[in-house]
Amino acid sequence: MNYKIVRLIDHPEIKEQAARWFHEKWGIPLQAYLESMEACLAGGNPVPQWYAAMEKGRIIGGLGVIENDFHDRKDLAPNVCAVYTEKEKRRHGVAGSLLDYACADMKSRGISTLYLMTDHTSFYERYGWEFLCMVQGDGEPRMARMYIHRS
Repeated sequence: MNYKIVRLIDHPEIKEQAARWFHEKWGIPLQAYLESMEACLAGGNPVPQWYAAMEKGRIIGGLGVIENDFHDRKDLAPNVCAVYTEKEKRRHGVAGSLLDYACADMKSRGISTLYLMTDHTSFYERYGWEFLCMVQGDGEPRMARMYIHRS
């Protein structure tokens, strides 16, 4: 597989494509992604940031770093969010490459600790993440797992 990890801040021309892609995967309003991506492109702050795995002009995976991924632990910030890899591209290291890239990029911006809320078990551990605690997602009936990554 031949893909490249890119930062939105370096490729503002993919903003609309990326916002639509994340919206289609997660069902969060398109406008919310556009606003977060505009804040990323405005610069000045290390958060938010957005990353995409690109293959022949097509997004095959992506994730963001935002202050809070819709949970009750506002002290656990910033959060990696919206981690997704296209089904046919899974099991090829795309998500791991995105996670490693984002963690290194955030460290270069002065942020060495990141958090991630998920229902997955045993996936993120492969990439240096550790289970931290359970958190309550906004409007969710069940608790979710919170992971931490220290660079």
